[in-house]
Amino acid sequence: MVCALVIRPLSLLDLGEGNSASLGVRLARLRIVVVACAVALAAFVTSAVGVIGFIGLVAPTIARLSGARRPLQLIVWSPLIGAGLLFLADSVLQLAAGGFGDFLPTGAVKTIFGSPLLLALLPRLKIRHRIQQAASRQRPRRWNARVPLVIASLGVLVLLIVSLFVGRGPGGGWFFLSGEFLDDILAIRAPKVFAALASGAMLAVAGSILQRLTGNEMASPEVLGISAGATFGVAIALFAVAPGFPGQFAFAVVGAISVLAVILLSSRRSNFAPERVLLAGIALSAMVDAVVGVLNSAGDPRAALLMRWMSGSTYLMNGMTAAAEVAIAAVLITVALAARRWLDILPLGPAPSAAVGLLLSRSRLVLFGLGGLMTAAATLTVGPLSFVGLMGPHLAREAGLTRALPQTIGAALIGGGLMVAADFVGRTIVAPYPIPAGLVSALIGAPCLMFLLSRRR
Repeated sequence: MVCALVIRPLSLLDLGEGNSASLGVRLARLRIVVVACAVALAAFVTSAVGVIGFIGLVAPTIARLSGARRPLQLIVWSPLIGAGLLFLADSVLQLAAGGFGDFLPTGAVKTIFGSPLLLALLPRLKIRHRIQQAASRQRPRRWNARVPLVIASLGVLVLLIVSLFVGRGPGGGWFFLSGEFLDDILAIRAPKVFAALASGAMLAVAGSILQRLTGNEMASPEVLGISAGATFGVAIALFAVAPGFPGQFAFAVVGAISVLAVILLSSRRSNFAPERVLLAGIALSAMVDAVVGVLNSAGDPRAALLMRWMSGSTYLMNGMTAAAEVAIAAVLITVALAARRWLDILPLGPAPSAAVGLLLSRSRLVLFGLGGLMTAAATLTVGPLSFVGLMGPHLAREAGLTRALPQTIGAALIGGGLMVAADFVGRTIVAPYPIPAGLVSALIGAPCLMFLLSRRR
């Protein structure tokens, strides 16, 4: 009922902030009311039946794709579609699973039903490119772009030295690595450190590419679904085939590449429009996560191995794997730097890009494919936790790096440094019990990002 009372001001928001404010809409008050209603609704649902948040994405999207355009139509039809999907999933689950229905998550089964429906309706999605206007929102840059890049490079170098040579002994004291055990400990520690560096750099560059392509500052590597595809491959390897680490690695590669191929094939008719690519990635990611959730709900002890991999661990890194990761990162990041002209032009919109002779379909395909490959390579090393892919580009932008070339370099340095720092903190904070680097990067990075965003004017 509260949502129904704000139908008219919500309708005026489609005119833009300036026009809606001139018509008397108090934007700050309206946003507070609407967000409070949304949070309250989500909290009530979660407390009653658990986390089934995919309904919040798929139901309004299906309503919009089915013809609902005005806020009143969306608010009327979205609850009906969401209720119907969840009721259908629960009913089918109870009928098909029999006595095991109580042990399978209805939310996961609902996602398995809703994701294909969303993918089937994506061709009807109306394309509306969001022109990125980061430059107008940023504070004026008071220094040359080389200054933050030099600072970031020195910071990464210091982090590498500290992570390689500083540690904690059996008694809990700190020590600087030297002496007769130097080579032996470095042989174990260096692969993990350099793998974290390469993975963090690739995730940050992939996030920068996605944010510039879509004009959406919330875009990050995990929304492509590549991480979920790799997770699904590892799950199949553990539950169906049960090979060793090489087999799990191979299945993760196949899963990641398969999801990327499905996303690109489903978006080719729209010239790989960013909105469709992201929605297809979110739908596939949610579906794969739901399948993994069903497998975990079975109570199999192998689920613990899957959860450890999903936490973003570098435990299994060796010299050969780390060297391959660094080489892949060097090649893919070099390709991304070579595409800096595309990354500067594409955020302006389809019409200006085509006017200067840029082929939209080819450039988008290359950039989305490049971001997907970097996400896949990083996921195979540190797991599907790719929060650094969201945070790295933001921190580079906060440092005043707005053009494609400096932002890409800055994001790579910041992302790699964050993952190295996370690996070091996870290894030493509760030594000798390590905490996965992926979890530490999110625990440390999220408060830092929130602090920086709170200072933005």
